[in-house]
Amino acid sequence: MLFNSYVFIFLFLPVVLLGFFWLSRVSQVYAAGWLALASLFFYGYWNLAYVGLLLSSIVCNYTFGLWITKAGLQHNEIRKKQLLSVAIVFNLLLLSYYKYANFFIESLNSVAGSQWDIGNIILPLGISFFTFTQITFLVDAYQGKVKEPNFVRYTLFVTYFPHLIAGPVLHHKEMMPQFSGSSAYRIHWENIAVGLTIFILGLAKKVLVADPLGEFATPIFNAVGAGGHPMFFEAWIGALAYTLQLYFDFSGYTDMAIGLSLMFNVRLPMNFNSPYKSTSIIEFWRRWHMTLSRFLRDYLYIPLGGNRKGSSRRYLNLMITMLLGGLWHGAGWTFVVWGGLHGLYLMVNYAWRSLKQRMSWTGIGRWGNLGAGILTFLAVVVGWVFFRAENFSTAVDLLRGMLGLNGITFSKGLGNTGLASIMRNYGAEFFGAMHLTNLDAFRAIKILVPGMFVVFMLPNVQQIMANFETVLDSPNKPGEKQTGLVWQSSLLGVFMMMMIGFLVIINLHKQSAFLYFQF
Repeated sequence: MLFNSYVFIFLFLPVVLLGFFWLSRVSQVYAAGWLALASLFFYGYWNLAYVGLLLSSIVCNYTFGLWITKAGLQHNEIRKKQLLSVAIVFNLLLLSYYKYANFFIESLNSVAGSQWDIGNIILPLGISFFTFTQITFLVDAYQGKVKEPNFVRYTLFVTYFPHLIAGPVLHHKEMMPQFSGSSAYRIHWENIAVGLTIFILGLAKKVLVADPLGEFATPIFNAVGAGGHPMFFEAWIGALAYTLQLYFDFSGYTDMAIGLSLMFNVRLPMNFNSPYKSTSIIEFWRRWHMTLSRFLRDYLYIPLGGNRKGSSRRYLNLMITMLLGGLWHGAGWTFVVWGGLHGLYLMVNYAWRSLKQRMSWTGIGRWGNLGAGILTFLAVVVGWVFFRAENFSTAVDLLRGMLGLNGITFSKGLGNTGLASIMRNYGAEFFGAMHLTNLDAFRAIKILVPGMFVVFMLPNVQQIMANFETVLDSPNKPGEKQTGLVWQSSLLGVFMMMMIGFLVIINLHKQSAFLYFQF
C-alpha cells in the first residue's frame, strides 16, 4: 500500500487512526495491538506471502532479545556475547539470502565461467530496514540500554507502518517509551493538524516534484543503458533530474512518515536536513539519511576502530563503512562503486581538514563556502550517476556526456540563427538537445530550475514547521516562536494546505512506488 494512494489516504489511515483512539479508551494494550495488526496488514497488502517472513524474523529476534537480557541479568557475559553474535549472523544471513544471493551467484558465474542458478529470488519490501531496526534492538539489549518483555509492543516497534518500508531506522528507546504514557493514547488535535500538514507537504514533494522529474531521469538512463551516447545537455538533464528526484522522493517519504506518526502522538527522528546545502561530504552525510548514517557510524565504523587508531586506520575504516553502506543499498557493483566514491570523498575531506588544521588555516569566506558547496554538490551528482545506472558502462557513458566528450547538440530552432554558423565551427550540432529520447528539454528545465530553487533557497519542512515540536531531535527550541517562512495555524495557512492537498489529490492517479522501496 502506497502513502500516495487513494486507498491509503481515504480508507486505511482514517480507519486505523479512529480505531486506535477508540480502543485507547478501552485499553492501551488493545490500542497497541490494533496498531501492530494494522501495520502487518499494511505490509501484507504488498505481498501476503512475506508476512510470514516478517513475523518469523520478529519472533526470532524477540526471543534472542529475551535471552540476551536474561544472560545480562545473570551477569553471564560470555553467553550474552554468543547470543548476540548468533542473532546478528541470523539477521545478516536472512538479508544476504533475499538481497544478495542472486548477485553473488551472478558475480561468481561471470568470474568462474560457471552456470549456477538458484532461481529468481524476489526481494521482500523493507527487509533492509526491518533487519537493521532489529539489529539495533539486539545491540542495545546487549548493552543493557533496553529490554522488551512484551511481544505485542515489540511487534509494534518493528512493524509500525509509518517507518516499516523505508525508515527512518529507529532505536527502541526512541520510539517505545512514547507508547508508555497515557498521553500517546489521547487525541491531540494540534498533533493531528501539524502531522497532516507535514504529510501533505511530503506528499506534494513526491507527487508534484519527484514523479515529474522521473519522467526525464528514467528515459535518459534507459536510453544510455540501451547503448545510446548522450550529449552534453541531455546527460546533465538526466543526472540532475535523478539527483532531485531521489531527494524529493525519499525526503518526501520521510516527511510523510513523520507526519503520520505525529498523528499517533509519536515523534520520529529527523532523517533529512537540507543535505544539498552542505559545503563538504562530511556535512552531507550528517544531513542525508541521518538515521542510516548514525547506524553505520555506531554499529560499523566505531566497532571497526573509528578514528582511534591513527589516520591510516581511520581512512580504511571509512572506506570499509561506505563500501558496505553502498552494498546495503543494492546488490550490484554500481552500488559498491557509489559507496567507494563516497569513501574516497570522505578520506579526501578528512585529509583536507587535517591539512588546514596543521597549517592553521581559518575560515574561507563567503565565496569559499560557495565554491565548497558547488564542489560538494557536483561530487554528489557524480555519485548518483553510478547509484542510478544499471551497470558500470552506462554510468561511464553518461559521465562522458556530462563532460561533453560525446559532443554538444542544441535545439533545431537555434540552428537557424547567425550564431549557429560560428558555433558549428567548434563542433556544435543542431538536431535537438534531447536527441536520444526526443523529450522536451525546455519542459525539463522548467521543472529542474524550480526544483533547484526549492532545494537551495527555501527552508526544509522541519524549518517550515519550526514553531512546533515535530521530531525527536528537533533543532527548533520549544516555546520560542520562529519568524520567516514558517507555517502558522491560521486561515491563510489552512487555505494554502487545502490548495496543495487539492493539487496532490487530483494527481494521485499517476502514483508510483517510492525509490527507496527497492533498497
